[in-house]
Amino acid sequence: MESKRGKCGGSCNCNSGMDRRTFLKWSAAAGAAAMLGSQAAVAGPFTRADFEKLVPADKKLSPDWIRSLFERGSRTVYRGAELEKIGMPIGGLCAGQLYLGGDGTLWHWDIFNRYVATAAGHYANPMKPASPIDQGFAIAVGQGEKSQIRTLDAKGFSQISFIGEYPVGFIEYKDSALPVAVSLEAFSPFIPHNVKDSSLPATVMRFTIKNTSNEKIEGAIGGWLENGVCLYSGKERDGRRINRIVEKESFVMLECSAEPQPQESARPEQEDIIFDDFEKSTYEGWTVDGTAFGPGPIEIKAIPGYQGDVGGHGDRVVNSHASAPGDSVEQKDSAVGTLTSRPFTIERNYIRFRIGGGAHAGKTCMNLVIDGQTVRSATGAGDNRMKPQGWSVKQWIGKTAKLVIVDTETGGWGNIGIDEIVFSDKPTADPGPLSQEADFGTMGLALLNPKKSDSAVCEVPKDNSNDAIFSVKPPKVSSSDAKPFTEKLTGALTRSFSLAPGQVTDAIFVLAWHFPNLVLDRNNKLTGRFYAQSFASAQEVVEYLAANFKSLRDLTLLWHDTWYDSTLPYWFLDRTFLNTSILATSTCYRFSDGRFYGWEGVGCCPGTCGHVWQYAHAVARLFPELERDTRQRVDFGLALKPDGAIHFRGEFNDIPAIDAQAGTILRALREHQMTTSDNWLKSNWANIRRATEWLIAKDANGDGIIESNQHNTLDTDWFGPVAWLSGLYLAALKAAETMSKIVGDSDFAARCLSILPCGQKNLVEQLYDGEYFINKPDPTKPETINSGTGCEIDQVMGQSWAFQVGLGRILPEKETRSALASLWKYNFTPDVGPYRKAYPPGRWYAMPGEGGLLMCSFPRSDWDYDKAKGKGPDWAAGYFNECMNGFEYQAAGHMIWEGMTQEGLAVTRMLHDRYHASRRNPFNEVECGDHYA
Repeated sequence: MESKRGKCGGSCNCNSGMDRRTFLKWSAAAGAAAMLGSQAAVAGPFTRADFEKLVPADKKLSPDWIRSLFERGSRTVYRGAELEKIGMPIGGLCAGQLYLGGDGTLWHWDIFNRYVATAAGHYANPMKPASPIDQGFAIAVGQGEKSQIRTLDAKGFSQISFIGEYPVGFIEYKDSALPVAVSLEAFSPFIPHNVKDSSLPATVMRFTIKNTSNEKIEGAIGGWLENGVCLYSGKERDGRRINRIVEKESFVMLECSAEPQPQESARPEQEDIIFDDFEKSTYEGWTVDGTAFGPGPIEIKAIPGYQGDVGGHGDRVVNSHASAPGDSVEQKDSAVGTLTSRPFTIERNYIRFRIGGGAHAGKTCMNLVIDGQTVRSATGAGDNRMKPQGWSVKQWIGKTAKLVIVDTETGGWGNIGIDEIVFSDKPTADPGPLSQEADFGTMGLALLNPKKSDSAVCEVPKDNSNDAIFSVKPPKVSSSDAKPFTEKLTGALTRSFSLAPGQVTDAIFVLAWHFPNLVLDRNNKLTGRFYAQSFASAQEVVEYLAANFKSLRDLTLLWHDTWYDSTLPYWFLDRTFLNTSILATSTCYRFSDGRFYGWEGVGCCPGTCGHVWQYAHAVARLFPELERDTRQRVDFGLALKPDGAIHFRGEFNDIPAIDAQAGTILRALREHQMTTSDNWLKSNWANIRRATEWLIAKDANGDGIIESNQHNTLDTDWFGPVAWLSGLYLAALKAAETMSKIVGDSDFAARCLSILPCGQKNLVEQLYDGEYFINKPDPTKPETINSGTGCEIDQVMGQSWAFQVGLGRILPEKETRSALASLWKYNFTPDVGPYRKAYPPGRWYAMPGEGGLLMCSFPRSDWDYDKAKGKGPDWAAGYFNECMNGFEYQAAGHMIWEGMTQEGLAVTRMLHDRYHASRRNPFNEVECGDHYA
């Protein structure tokens, strides 16, 4: 979870609290929701006396709500305004991030290998659907003399319902004015224990059309796709995009590619023109609107330290965060405004500049405007540090233009940074071959099982793609077309149909992509897309999918049907599986050498962090080869030091963490259990043993309790006996003993066993206070953070881990259940608002009016938040006041293991309700980044 400002950047909101204005807004919204919301109240009513201790012992949970925890219920169906925030990952594992919207729109489109940083902001301010390319589907229906064209989205249909049961999305389209009903089955193949077929860079959109009238109808269904190859690099480079139609027995395909523009005779280079270096104290030559940009370029030395080095060229820069009014990150990012330059004549081939800030297209950007139209636009990349960018403007030489710097985004990363605008005949840097650009590759739209009624066209008019695609009649009318990067190129596929009353037909579209030139970290060889080892182009992806479509679809649906063929509640099945979709987001990568890699959340905190990823178990059960490879290649490979310490971020940090070390040893046992022989364990045993010996060495006196510095997932070193960390240590000892016996290392098994009983005894005698497990901070380290006698969420996690790998009891049942009951009593609240009003530090993953399990509460009179903080930073101590979903799942799952089923379900359901589509995207659980691991 390492989220220090230096790691994540300033205005990413990764560490921000909530200002009073925002708190009041959410408090008011919570009150309104209680009166007007479509969801029934889950608890209450409460009086002021109930909140005297901020977390009521009597939760006053509604009997109806408690019953709903256990009832099978029905499938979760979203409609109306609930569709607006939905973004279900719908591509292959480690192949980028493409969302299926609630109305069937495909959006986000993070498939072009562009670094995207996220942080905490998308919890309070969920992303709104947006697409950098033009793509969609539509249907045309004729009956008698009447004909209609409708887009297959919220604009085209009045009645849409969405069921998202990952890995499959089901959408129904109906409209009383239309004589058809359309259903969509959307998925990317997802087959547990088959990584290759689950990692295709492709999305299937299977539409079924039914004639609901009493008369025959004629119609067509179609899809269009803008060529997005070189989507970003093409703004600065010269080249052209090419569309061509590929006809095969099993599919017809619109294939999109790009190539360099043929070289023209170059005119002599002229000297650069510095349009503005922003070294003046005013915006002379610019028109200022709004408050975000302040009275003039801000001095770099006046920029808040948490923004880090912004990469300015001189003494001043444009920065709409630092210049904005307000005392908090949120207030500054909520300010809006524009800067509009004086008109100028384009006289050079390129416009170069430095740009940073938010990655909100059209909202945090700089635009080039000619004749009132934006012809070029650039955004930041979710990073305060500005980086050189530029545009090729050769085709507009002699034209009059303006630059408009825009900040109209009010949520996270609602800012833009600009510096050093230069007109030049030279690009920003020597770009190298076009074929090496990150967004160079191929993509395409295919229609499976082609029919004579199909049509395919390489180019449709720029506007009204949904109407234009039906103006082309079969057969295919063009085989290829090309446009320069400065012009939009969109192609389309359609299928005509004739349906008698009640008759049904279908059309199976496949969207595929192939962008192999990923560079996440060149120095550490984190490059390339693994899918490119199997396929040389998007066409090859389609060929494979078409040839194997029946089995790929059948096995995907078999998994879906098997998961939901259960007596468990639908809501529970939804919530406990949907986070496996993180594998199909830009949290997760698989590089060309086969290495699996994960951020903590999309673009935030590197290195497949051991103390974060140890909370994730689904990957190991569904796709165990990814976890085995990570253990062998990274944790017991490049991250393992001679003394046995495992650097928990691999090559990206240089220290170990106690919880990561113990968790990795436990994961080694888990990975062995997911094999069919002892070979993997035997080949890695020497390094597993060395890692365990390092952990034992931290237990200086061999009493089973670690007391020296203990770095952990809360991002600081704790000192003194810590129940949570020593409990994990004991579980790791038991795992090591178990593995020792399997490989025949009886001496080491005996060594582990000699410590374990002593530790089990001491943990209870020293750290169990009669109600729950505590820590005993080192009195010589009063400045360090430590939860002390607080009730901390992970206090018995060692036992939770032991259950995961079948180790039996590590901690005694009575004391463990009492500790979990204390978490329920002291940490679970149906409304976090009162507690967070009293303890505001920390980030917000549960808003006023929303419930959750707090990370740590302080029910004892000898310890409170201030003592727990010591002299540590607010951002780290603030973790205690938060509700973080990964920790909540761990505790809830453990409650269920121990027979506290109602409590475990209640914690999970509160989390599920926080992510109801009426509030935010159900498929994006946010912490320090989107889709947090």
